[in-house]
Amino acid sequence: MDSDQLARLAAEACDDRKAVDIRMIRVDAVSSLADWFVICSGLSDVQVRAIARSVEDRLETEAARLPRGKEGQREGHWVLLDYGELIVHVLSARDRQYYDLEAFWGHGEQVPFLSSVTAQPADSLPARAHGSGLPVIALSGADEPAAP
Repeated sequence: MDSDQLARLAAEACDDRKAVDIRMIRVDAVSSLADWFVICSGLSDVQVRAIARSVEDRLETEAARLPRGKEGQREGHWVLLDYGELIVHVLSARDRQYYDLEAFWGHGEQVPFLSSVTAQPADSLPARAHGSGLPVIALSGADEPAAP
């Protein structure tokens, strides 16, 4: 599996755990550190750790790869997984805004990541209550709530 496929697999693993704002940055032309960075956010420390674990599990299962190094799992604010040619950063929204890795590595090539959810046509997705993530249940007739 080449570094492009590895980066895509890591991004998909982030998406599996509902990571926010997944970015893939190709840095091989501007750094000898790695070929790719995958950067994403979690909405809580628990989600940050779950996203990182998803990446580890998926890359081990599908690419037979273990990280060379990992940092930050205990704290859960910023987890870094180093696979050599790929470095995955999973950050809390606050830490991501503070460190602004995308700006620091802005001279790298930004490659769009479309999650499986955004890739689906809108009419094929179930309706969701505003901001809740829960399906909208249509009420009819006697089931409708009384007007205030």
